[in-house]
Amino acid sequence: MIDYITLDHGSGGKLTHELIDRLFVKNFKTNLPLTDSAILGEFNSFLAFTTDSYVIDPIFFPGGDIGKLAVCGTVNDLAVSGADPKYISASFIIEEGFPYKDIEIIVASMAKEAEYAGVKIVAGDTKVVEKGKCDKIFITTSGIGLLHPSHQFVSTGDFIKPGDKIIVNGNMANHAIAVLSARKDIDFDTPVISDCASLNHLIKELLDRKIGIKFMRDLTRGGLATVLVELAKLSGKDIFIDENCIPVEEPVRGICEILGFDPLYLANEGKVVFVVGENEVDTTLKVLKSNKFGINSQVIGEFSNSNKGDVVLSTSIGGKRILDFLTGTQLPRIC
Repeated sequence: MIDYITLDHGSGGKLTHELIDRLFVKNFKTNLPLTDSAILGEFNSFLAFTTDSYVIDPIFFPGGDIGKLAVCGTVNDLAVSGADPKYISASFIIEEGFPYKDIEIIVASMAKEAEYAGVKIVAGDTKVVEKGKCDKIFITTSGIGLLHPSHQFVSTGDFIKPGDKIIVNGNMANHAIAVLSARKDIDFDTPVISDCASLNHLIKELLDRKIGIKFMRDLTRGGLATVLVELAKLSGKDIFIDENCIPVEEPVRGICEILGFDPLYLANEGKVVFVVGENEVDTTLKVLKSNKFGINSQVIGEFSNSNKGDVVLSTSIGGKRILDFLTGTQLPRIC
């Protein structure tokens, strides 16, 4: 029985192999023998490849944990690129003294989310560092997905034109506020739960319906506003957004007002912005709202004829506001 992670678990010796066999192989159902590379075969398709690191604090939060987050983040990065996620690698840096029961929970969470998303965790690595040299546990994941040639431009925005509509699949800023509540031990009358979720099945429903999606991006660090600013600069066209149409739960809106946060710049882990032609809006919303991860989908704005590359927000009090990149971080270590 293992109670805590020790430096010997990262030595490459007996304890390392026991940790790999009892924890990772068991949960991820990895094929034996374990080699230095996973051999995945050849594909008559484009491959999408992504990598990301997760250093969230705290590692457990309402609606998820660092393990679920690592899988969801990688799956979503592939899915919004138009790819069908297939394989993930996972690298763990663990602090000496980390409770084994906690890493069991994290790994089981990763395995459960990978099964839901339909991806396989096929490769990984584990390092243990001295106490104080790492904050509990960091996870780095890489992912590979198959990309049909017809979807290769979905993340570039090359075909956006004036009148195209901008849609989000639900409430903004839940993830960041859920993490903040766990970090600062804040209790809400109505609990705020992270939106952390794998969205590849939702996105596949849209792509299978042949909806002409011109752009997709997941709204993680920097939130909705940052992605819109990036998109305006990418397309060279102005974007007009209506604040009254952007869905934000009341508990989230309230805590943002109290603490001075702007929910448009806060992170989400289960939200995507879509750009579609005006004639595709009804079908897109119908598909999104039929899925549990898209029930609160809304059209929030559109592209204009102006070519300055600005994002103009019509505020709830009747004014206008130009959105731009933040110069700092509202809430660090949220992923």
